Amino acid sequence: MTRSLHIRAGNRLLRLALVLALLVFLPAGTLRWWQGWVFVGVFWLCSAAVTVYLAINDPQLLERRINAGSRAEQVGSQKIIIRLVFLSFALTMTIPAFDHRFGWSQVPGNGVIVGYALIVLGFAGIWTVFRENTYGASTIQLAEGQQVISTGPYAIVRHPMYSTALVMLSGIPLALGSWWGLVTVPTNVAAICWRLFDEERFLESGLTGYRDYLVRVRYRLVPFIW
Repeated sequence: MTRSLHIRAGNRLLRLALVLALLVFLPAGTLRWWQGWVFVGVFWLCSAAVTVYLAINDPQLLERRINAGSRAEQVGSQKIIIRLVFLSFALTMTIPAFDHRFGWSQVPGNGVIVGYALIVLGFAGIWTVFRENTYGASTIQLAEGQQVISTGPYAIVRHPMYSTALVMLSGIPLALGSWWGLVTVPTNVAAICWRLFDEERFLESGLTGYRDYLVRVRYRLVPFIW
């Protein structure tokens, strides 16, 4: 079981590297873009680090994370939502790549550094969520014996995974040197908000104690704001 899981996780990382390269270099129209290579490397290494952590410390959660995509979703509405999430994620990289190709804008060096800081911070936040919540599957589901998690980042906001993912996604256009890429921030927010609203309805109807948790923790994504 463990060997099979590790092979599947490794294959998923290989596919991620291929997808990232296609989304970045195909619209850029060139492989001679060192900023693109740095981005692909940093993003992939962060993903690989989280994967290795889960493989060692929480293989059950790794199994839940590998089972991803619209086909894996059990809730009909989520099949549509997850397609929109993936499309918005793709645009977050392809628009900056077209920006590089046609020279629409250029982010200064300090802005690029901020972009990479946001990416790393986002992945660090995701790792923190995984440490706290072994039920953090890629799909909306209820696992056997699942309980409400209300400690750590879950004591601050209801959906810390989405909060940190938005931080990471907001850093991608800057890391790729594109101001125009930031137009995807609202689409990422909209797609994730649609997903979390649907997720809350699902969990409220099926997870014992979740309704009380919604009362105790008011903020969904941003502390003291919303």
